[in-house]
Amino acid sequence: MHRIPVRRDLITTAALALALASAPAVAHAQDTSGTNAPVKVTLTVQGPDGLLFKGKIRTKGHDVTTATGGTHTCDGTNGGANPTAVPTPTAALDDAARKRHFTWDGTWYASFDDYSVDTIKNVSGGGAAYWNISVNGTSTPVGGCQFKLNAGDNVAFTWTAF
Repeated sequence: MHRIPVRRDLITTAALALALASAPAVAHAQDTSGTNAPVKVTLTVQGPDGLLFKGKIRTKGHDVTTATGGTHTCDGTNGGANPTAVPTPTAALDDAARKRHFTWDGTWYASFDDYSVDTIKNVSGGGAAYWNISVNGTSTPVGGCQFKLNAGDNVAFTWTAF
């Protein structure tokens, strides 16, 4: 009689271990499938003297090229922020600039694996201000190439005085 409870315990433990071992792989696969699919977001660029741009942009993470910073990946994998490529605020800015024919520039910081947006539509911070990035009214806690965007997000680049 003592063998039956021990046997049940071993079978239960083995089944639980198997379930726990396979659960993260299944959850991970579901979380990352199709993450870099294009999303439509509303992008606003607010300069010191008013609105510089507002429009809906279809975007996904991609390589970005600036005059000052060169070409670098900007797809959410920067700094290990996301396990797979995702749409990002800086990629959205880059897409808007290319599609709506305005310029922007940024410095690449290898130590952060991200750009610092310096100039949009010829408006720069110039040491007195910076371009703050917010999504849905909240400043991003990471750089613009690291933050994951979702469809319908409101992305804002706002000239902000120090």
